[in-house]
Amino acid sequence: MTDGSTVTTVLVVGATSGIGRAVAHQLAARGGRLVLAARSPETLEQTRQECVSRGAGDVLVVPTDVGDRTQVEHLFRAAVERFGRIDGVVHGAAVIAYGRFEDVPPEVFDQVMTTNLSGTANVARAALQLFDAQGGGSLVVIGSVLAKIATPYMATYCTSKWGVQGLVRILQIEARSKPGVQVSLVSPGGVDTPIYDQAGTYTGRHGNPPPPVSAPESVAAKVVAALDKPGRDISAGPVNWVMVAGFRLLPAVYDALVGPLMRRLGQGKPGVAATPGNVFDAVPDKEAVHGRWPRLRG
Repeated sequence: MTDGSTVTTVLVVGATSGIGRAVAHQLAARGGRLVLAARSPETLEQTRQECVSRGAGDVLVVPTDVGDRTQVEHLFRAAVERFGRIDGVVHGAAVIAYGRFEDVPPEVFDQVMTTNLSGTANVARAALQLFDAQGGGSLVVIGSVLAKIATPYMATYCTSKWGVQGLVRILQIEARSKPGVQVSLVSPGGVDTPIYDQAGTYTGRHGNPPPPVSAPESVAAKVVAALDKPGRDISAGPVNWVMVAGFRLLPAVYDALVGPLMRRLGQGKPGVAATPGNVFDAVPDKEAVHGRWPRLRG
């Protein structure tokens, strides 16, 4: 990259919406070569054009469903065939289905696990195998503050993200014996992205990000920085520590408050029909960097 950083070719998974798209934009502005992956070919092409206009050196797009290990393996082969080496991998693909655990259809629950947890494992496995072969590389996984707490109506997301956090911590410990291999976790709080409107819902309402709401660009900046300066668990939310402290230190108070707060602040207006949202298939017309929520500057 033109600013002297060591990571020059980056593969971004989940590049068509929210934080992942913001990451792609910021990497492009630094002049790097990019591989962009997500499920939607049309939105990938839009993102590619945005990255080229921002100064990216070369951009390859590979439509990929991370829950399919064969597709992930094809993605990495295509990236290496094009560029020879991949210095960094950013993984941010994830889906949500709101609803009480027993109200979410089993097949929807299972698919969220496949995308969020198995998808992370598929990407991490391919990345680490490549890093071993080429003598190093940097993997940055986008987790969530919901990997550290529990909230009603989000069993799918919390369960999968707790699993992601556990997996990443194990990978970090194992990477200590691999010179040149870096594994980082970035944990956002509430972020103004379209994921809440894209999500499946079985509560009769769309979800809302927990306030205060950060801009996706502010989280993306921490993700990009972690490619060169890794961190064990990089918090990307001004009140993440408050939520985690309440969950761990005052569990009875937390449990009494989280349900009413989730019903009041964590969901929108009633009248939404039950839907799996983008759990099974991408919804290109709802893919963008930003959602519709007032956010902090940055």
